[in-house]
Amino acid sequence: MSRSAWKRAGVVLTAAAVVTGLAGCQDDGGDKGEKKAAAPAPATTPAAPQTQTLGEATEVIRAAYTKTAGAKAAKVKMTMSMTGLGEESGTAEMTGVQGWNPAVMDITMKGSLLAAGDPTAPEQSRMIVLGDVTYVDMGAEKAAERDGKRWMKLDMKAAAEASGDPALQKQMTGGLGNMNQDPAQQLALLLDSPDLKHVGAEKINGMETQHYKGTLTFEQMLKANKTSELLSKKDHDALVAAVKQAGLKGYDTEVWVNEDGYPARMNVDMNMGFGSMKIRADYSDYGTATAVEAPPAKDTYDLFEMLKELEGLEGTEGLEGLEGLTEG
Repeated sequence: MSRSAWKRAGVVLTAAAVVTGLAGCQDDGGDKGEKKAAAPAPATTPAAPQTQTLGEATEVIRAAYTKTAGAKAAKVKMTMSMTGLGEESGTAEMTGVQGWNPAVMDITMKGSLLAAGDPTAPEQSRMIVLGDVTYVDMGAEKAAERDGKRWMKLDMKAAAEASGDPALQKQMTGGLGNMNQDPAQQLALLLDSPDLKHVGAEKINGMETQHYKGTLTFEQMLKANKTSELLSKKDHDALVAAVKQAGLKGYDTEVWVNEDGYPARMNVDMNMGFGSMKIRADYSDYGTATAVEAPPAKDTYDLFEMLKELEGLEGTEGLEGLEGLTEG
């Protein structure tokens, strides 16, 4: 597979990690969620004054968390942009349906990030996520190289277990999960922000909404994410040091809550010294059906197995390419 094709696969898999989280972060019924969502959700968002106190803003976000977690799915239109990263810069647009608890997704992706400099890349690609397993439609040109099999499969949990390396398992199943874009989890994390505030009333996609924002440091984000429990103190400290060296100071989160008490839009910005990633997600049709099915087995090939086949490697050595892929 060409370098550009690897890059394209990496972009799509990164998008999957951003949208759903690879590490099972969609634990909306966990202790954290139950504590944050103790108050019953009102039928609609309370009428908001020009400005709200911290307590009033917290009440709205907590109620929105309860409703969003209970809806379990929505239609989503998302834009992910990466800047200041040279060849890796660009945009990706994702449209489709997303479910959480359990994590499923069926979206169509297009944009400059998808092409990754590959002239044979399709204008758009479909991506299906079922829990820890992601399927990516690599297009007709790549299917011709794989006996007509156009769907690339990545079972992150199975690949991690096959490595037999506990440290690598932690890295593979816990890396990008910290950027989980499950809207219910984002609301729960926003409640941990020490500077949560109400910005004001705004109209989004024709809807009347109330705008809120807050910032979490990387340490706060990691503490709030159950994935961090897999890390030893040494690995935790090393990860924090590496992120600080990269210049990532925190995650800026914004949410616009509509009159029905659901997020109409969520923005997450991650700024680093060498570049940035910005995600904008517009949600609608909460509670929509998510009958997501895997592609037929005869039309899929396993990325993990292909890496061993192409490189003639086994065990953890064969995972080096996979590790690099999920980073890029």
